[in-house]
Amino acid sequence: MPDYWSTLDIDLHLPVDSGAGRRNGLEDALREAIRDGRLSAGTRLPSTRTLAAELGVSRGTVSAAYDQLIAEGHLVARQGSGTRVAHTAGAIAASTIADHGRIPPVPVRHDLRSGSPDLSRFPTAAWLRASRSALNRAPRDAFGYGDPRGRIELRSALTEYLGRTRGVLASPDRIIITTGVQQALALLGSVLSASGISAIAMEDPYIPLFRDAVRMSGPTVVPLPVDDFGAQVDRLTTDAFDGVGAAVVTPSHQFPIGSTLSPSRRQDLAQWAQAGHLVIEDDYDGEFRYDRQPVGAIQGIAPEDVVYLGSASKTLGPGLRLAWMVLPSRWVGAVTEAKQLADHHSETLGQLTLAELITSHAYDRHIRSSRLRYRRRRDLLADRLEPRAGRPLTGFALAGIPAGLHALIRLEPASLTEAEVLTRATEYGLAIDGLSNMWLSPDQRHNRPQAIVVGFGSPSDGAYPAALDALVRTLSWT
Repeated sequence: MPDYWSTLDIDLHLPVDSGAGRRNGLEDALREAIRDGRLSAGTRLPSTRTLAAELGVSRGTVSAAYDQLIAEGHLVARQGSGTRVAHTAGAIAASTIADHGRIPPVPVRHDLRSGSPDLSRFPTAAWLRASRSALNRAPRDAFGYGDPRGRIELRSALTEYLGRTRGVLASPDRIIITTGVQQALALLGSVLSASGISAIAMEDPYIPLFRDAVRMSGPTVVPLPVDDFGAQVDRLTTDAFDGVGAAVVTPSHQFPIGSTLSPSRRQDLAQWAQAGHLVIEDDYDGEFRYDRQPVGAIQGIAPEDVVYLGSASKTLGPGLRLAWMVLPSRWVGAVTEAKQLADHHSETLGQLTLAELITSHAYDRHIRSSRLRYRRRRDLLADRLEPRAGRPLTGFALAGIPAGLHALIRLEPASLTEAEVLTRATEYGLAIDGLSNMWLSPDQRHNRPQAIVVGFGSPSDGAYPAALDALVRTLSWT
């Protein structure tokens, strides 16, 4: 009859057959639990003495079972850290479930995908100091259910910060904290749909996940073309955009094209908004401008007709799940209600910590140092891709580098195709993004420009040179 056993450290609940040899039964139970994922990689197992006492067997029986699984690679044992499930065992189990019958992918050695900062540069010490200070001063009600808009401490800090650095006209009562720009767009989409707005224009190309969030919330998404001067705002007044009540734009640094909305188009967009429409301004990469002062937010021109979106995903890290929107007064009530229905409110501790980081100006200092570091990386990327004697790098053009954490590499018709570049990148263990997957209309992709998107923010300082080496080899086609 099987025995079900657990320990004070972890709750295993593994059936061990008490009929045949206890060692074999224990081996089989552990092996099966690792393979089906009940024991995940890194899980610490009980000591041989503890487990033997609980099962009522000799310590030698447990030791023999552990030794066999260590020899098979399922477990690892290190002095001082006990016996744990091997990470390779977990990876094998996961790949067996997810990729049964498929050829394993080439491992990623160099990651130049867009969308993330250098996470190794997260300001851990400053965050810990801010967190400790915020917790010491936090009122008792901070750990209960609160305002769906978010903590007043963070909304007040953002009011001052956004006004000072981005020219945003805000007040704490018009700011709502969300778990990301994706959630902000989903909330806005549902509210706008309920108000009668059935179509929203979104830049094309753009982040597919954001586009899907709007589409799934109700409205139809209408593609708004983008060129080297940003979104083609004049299209909004054409017959093709009849019925479009709102537009999502990235004026500071369009993703993935990398253009900045021209001054004349900024004015045209503000006028379109003031004519009875709503502009949703995704301030993508707004803090990272290298060649001149950052361009102020359009929201500062028309605060009652523009929703401003920002986040800490690029400045600190996406894992914090902290973003914000500054709303025109007429939309605050409906969006607050939608946020409450979605998840009541965003988590509190991160909000309090970020508020302290901002008010102590540690956030400003971190962004300044990050801006210098990413500028050096941008310059190194441009230098490495510059054609010169002995380096057969031709057939492409670098674009979108005055700001942000990514660059667009446009491929000329006579050079490698986008698919060929991505295939070669895989052979070198390099992860990069293709432009094709970011267009709204898949059936028209073959008529669109060929390009790849390179994120120079995500690698660590030590890994970045090797990643550029892999990129240069990938693009060396002659």
